[in-house]
Amino acid sequence: MDHMARVAGLLGDWAQARGESSHDAARWVAAGFLHDALRDEDPEKLRRQVDPPFKDLPGKVLHGPGVARRLRDGGVEDVEFLHAISYHTLGSAGFGTLGFALYAADFLEPGRRVREEWRADLRQRAAEELHEVVKEILSARIGYLLERGRPLHPETLGFWNRLSEGQPWASASEY
Repeated sequence: MDHMARVAGLLGDWAQARGESSHDAARWVAAGFLHDALRDEDPEKLRRQVDPPFKDLPGKVLHGPGVARRLRDGGVEDVEFLHAISYHTLGSAGFGTLGFALYAADFLEPGRRVREEWRADLRQRAAEELHEVVKEILSARIGYLLERGRPLHPETLGFWNRLSEGQPWASASEY
């Protein structure tokens, strides 16, 4: 719960610094509070509940799609919001600005104790340089996986390709 509160706080700060509307700022904060709501849920239970594209994901990343499914079932229709929560662990070529911000805030929240100075620098830059900060985070994450011989999810590769092509985020018309 502390992690989610720190992510929500960071997202709220960034939304304000970026001049996002009060509606969008509220969406950003809500995404921060909700993104890991099912983090401790049984992965196999989540696997039975998530939409088909997510059923084959590793258990530790099913919580995002699980939260999105429950929100959708509860009447939430904000596609960008649901997409951000679904893919916050993997990244997505289909992210809008909210997806970029949630992906970054989840990685950069101040409770994380690895590479603290680097993360603090990225946190400071994120509101004004969100695209560049996310690209740096994604590069580090991909490098980490490659160093350990771990597979890269196709969605993560698509996210990298979109960033490397200079396309910062999906527009509303892409939803």
